[in-house]
Amino acid sequence: MPNTQEVVVITGASAGHGRAVARNFARRGAKIGLLARGRDGLEAAKREVESLGGQALVVPTDVSDAEQVEAAAQAVEAELGPITVWVNNAMVSVFSPVKKLRPEEVARVTEVTYLGYVYGTMAALRRMLPRDRGVIIQVGSALAYRGIPLQSAYCGAKHAIQGFTESLRTELLHDESRVRVTMVQMPAMNTTQFSWSKNNMGHNPQPVPPIYEPEVAARAVVWAASHDRREIDVGASTVGAIVANKIAPGVLDHYLARRGYSSQQSPEPADRSRPDNLWKPVPGDHGVHGPFSDRSARHSPQVWTTLHRGTIAAIAGAALAVAGVSAGLWGGRRAAKAAPPAGPALTSADGGRHLHELPAV
Repeated sequence: MPNTQEVVVITGASAGHGRAVARNFARRGAKIGLLARGRDGLEAAKREVESLGGQALVVPTDVSDAEQVEAAAQAVEAELGPITVWVNNAMVSVFSPVKKLRPEEVARVTEVTYLGYVYGTMAALRRMLPRDRGVIIQVGSALAYRGIPLQSAYCGAKHAIQGFTESLRTELLHDESRVRVTMVQMPAMNTTQFSWSKNNMGHNPQPVPPIYEPEVAARAVVWAASHDRREIDVGASTVGAIVANKIAPGVLDHYLARRGYSSQQSPEPADRSRPDNLWKPVPGDHGVHGPFSDRSARHSPQVWTTLHRGTIAAIAGAALAVAGVSAGLWGGRRAAKAAPPAGPALTSADGGRHLHELPAV
């Protein structure tokens, strides 16, 4: 349904999952502040938002800079109105074993992928808390619970976001605030991440199957804006990874040690000439999807079930009620058929005779 009062900020909105989220909010008629470093992608995203019925403001921003994030929030409210939803989504990553990482690479991933969320959350809270309303959505990952090889800097940042969000949630509950925070945990997605993340491996990176198109996760993020859910897991693989890590983390360690390297590398040797976006944006408009659409799912039964569990519970309850009534009616009919024909009651008052005194027939 159109919601022209919805003012949304999306970080990392120029491409990939963030751009898919912007499209979905635009279909609701939202006003959207588009934040990222690359102006080419932001301008293209703005055109898409407006063609879908939304309103957009382009705000080039490096989320690792707290002052830039605060200035972006001011610009959005001045142009579009009070912010009602803030989506932290911007990220950078390095594919590399720890022994090949450089300190500055880890610092950069942490500054963007973790501190960018912290700065975005703080900017949102400065505006939402005095109004006592608003929603902050943290785009997380199964890797917020389970680290994997070759992505230690990224996994560390996602783990940090999870801990930060849990702390914030308890504080909001303590203060009885109506500002909500939720975290949406993502599966492997076919986004531009694998085309421009810095790569120290011998082959080009690829997502670990099963792979989902970004739109699958974008639907969950937009749904979270209007539904009070503590956390949402996207994709059966996300649920499986989180549950397996709780039950048998040691087994998962050994499994990932054997399979985690090959599953994240394509057969092609690494292209050392391709640019990466660790320190600066890659010029051009890169859209939503990566190069793995032929292997990516466009729908997830698990996501549909998660987002409709209230409806499913109601239907199941109604079905159980109908089954209970049917069983009662069926049992009543069977009892009626099994009962002997009714006759006059025989008591000691019948002529003063007891049953054993009645004559035999």
